[in-house]
Amino acid sequence: MKNFFTTVLILFIICNLKAQQLKAYAIYDAEGNEVSFQKMSDSLSNYEVVLFGEFHDHPVVHWLQKKLTEKLYAKNANLVLGAEMFEADNQLILDEYLQDKIPQNRFEEEMRLWNNYKTDYKPLIEFAKTNNLQFVATNVPRRYASVVSKYGLDTLKTYAKEAQSYFAKLPITVDTITPGYAEMFGMMSAHGMEADAMKFVEAQAIKDATMAEKIIDYLPKNGIFLHYNGDYHSKSFGGIYWYLKAMQPDLKIAVIRVAQSKNESLEFIEDKTGTGNFILFIPEDFTRTY
Repeated sequence: MKNFFTTVLILFIICNLKAQQLKAYAIYDAEGNEVSFQKMSDSLSNYEVVLFGEFHDHPVVHWLQKKLTEKLYAKNANLVLGAEMFEADNQLILDEYLQDKIPQNRFEEEMRLWNNYKTDYKPLIEFAKTNNLQFVATNVPRRYASVVSKYGLDTLKTYAKEAQSYFAKLPITVDTITPGYAEMFGMMSAHGMEADAMKFVEAQAIKDATMAEKIIDYLPKNGIFLHYNGDYHSKSFGGIYWYLKAMQPDLKIAVIRVAQSKNESLEFIEDKTGTGNFILFIPEDFTRTY
């Protein structure tokens, strides 16, 4: 009997310790079943395009991006990388750096890099360089997105042919009922800003459509295109995903979402069901990179 109570006590202590352990992340599938990182990466290796949504300033997310990149490369060396954080008119500079034709200092001075480049995106660029991988600057140059937010999409028709090579082919379909856009449009319209709301949605659309088009342009045959972008650009299968499907309906695309949780156990939140192939939960109070 004494041994029985001892065993029960030990089990109680172990369970209690496990309950107190802090989790840096938890991964769930679309139905809300918790899965391992290995299971997720194995599944993603079967897709042609993987859209990894992120919070731009979250270190755990960036670490998982790097680890997933390594896993997918190990499974299929025909891997192409691309990111929202690099603008299409800088592709030549990026290529020159990856091919060792310009030094690192010139690359970093000329690329219009984000403030968190060195901590969050440089490891991905260096991985591509080390392994001779193509890395695509997929985003529209910010000056054009800014113009659209003020004057609307039609104004881009007046730009030179070279300028138009840096954004998606016109005309661009903008559907305000697609995920993300509906939320954006409704929020601004509710405050009496309907005209501005449409321009704001169009500015988002030119980014998403351009990133989708660049992914299609560089899509590897029998390979995988892994794309890093803000969660809003692909959440709930909208944004980039929507444009990719419009361009190539049969394309096999997976979406990784990221969501915050106040619960230290990072239990699944029901309203995230079906918003991505995989949903990455992270603590709301985690430290940020900037």
